Amino acid sequence: MVREPVIRGEDEPEDDFSGGGGGWNSGYLADDPEYDDELRPQRLSEVVGQRQVVERLEVFLDATRKRNEPLGHLLLDGPPGLGKTTLASVLPRELGTELQITSGPALSAPKDLLPYLTNASHGSFLFIDEIHRMPATVEEFIYPAMEDFRVDITLGEGLNARTVNMKLQKFTVIGATTRSGMLTAPLRDRFVRREHLDFYEDQDLIEIVRRNARKLRTPITDDAAFEIARRSRGTPRKANNLLRWARDFATSKADGNITDEVVKRAFEMLEIDQIGLERQDRRYLETLIKTFSGGPAGVQALGHSLNIPADTLEDEVEPFLLRSGFIQRSPRGRIVTMAALEHLKLNPPDAGPLFR
Repeated sequence: MVREPVIRGEDEPEDDFSGGGGGWNSGYLADDPEYDDELRPQRLSEVVGQRQVVERLEVFLDATRKRNEPLGHLLLDGPPGLGKTTLASVLPRELGTELQITSGPALSAPKDLLPYLTNASHGSFLFIDEIHRMPATVEEFIYPAMEDFRVDITLGEGLNARTVNMKLQKFTVIGATTRSGMLTAPLRDRFVRREHLDFYEDQDLIEIVRRNARKLRTPITDDAAFEIARRSRGTPRKANNLLRWARDFATSKADGNITDEVVKRAFEMLEIDQIGLERQDRRYLETLIKTFSGGPAGVQALGHSLNIPADTLEDEVEPFLLRSGFIQRSPRGRIVTMAALEHLKLNPPDAGPLFR
């Protein structure tokens, strides 16, 4: 198993970007997490937004420093791109200790987890991303490690089998999940603290865009920062990625400065409108309105009409439309709302129970 790099307390992590700051990459993926690595805050004081979460973590850290003991296990949950990995990388720097990084899908068996546990130093952190995807055998193996800081290793088979108890250094597990409901109760209860990250307000996103534009050494106007922020769907990762696209467009098509006019032209090319709806979102709404008379329509039928798998619609398209109030879910299927019709500037369909 290939192990992830260890990030140490006061040292900066080594740059390991393919197509990152030093190289050129012609591809653009709006949700590619690699795009925002170098823009992550390095300290808790640099984190913008999630104010209540940050304040609680500051208390958590301060109490830990005063007692001179390892931080309690921490579970971070929330939608993708809101800063779970950022907070997990900031906390070890605050305490001047090490961070090991892995993910639930990478831990297919207890032997995959064992190197991380045995290499953990006193007070260090183990960050497990997408922890809800960890297999049951690995989950049961980590229980004694989290509670009693020990692992039980079985040697041999049958009558000759024996169990060796191995003591571990006291360390902290930080789990991150986008599907907290899929965590089992025994695993969830072993975390001392649980913090939920919510979507960001536009003002916080504007500040993130301004700060990161400075890090990218790119001039940006206040109006341009606002235009990027309101298209970011409340997600800092998307704000960072859209900022990079605007920066590339400004370098290629303008004088390198990100202005209001440059941003609007850039997002017109990317087919993202003022509130962040993308081409696929608009196709979904237009199909629901024109083909299904506003609904109700099942997700399978919508998927066949759009030639897109139903699970892609449920995971990628519908969450933002539901949060924006553009569709409703009912037992009979999806229904478009008046807010969607007004945004798309379309007339209500002739049929459909919502408009009769």
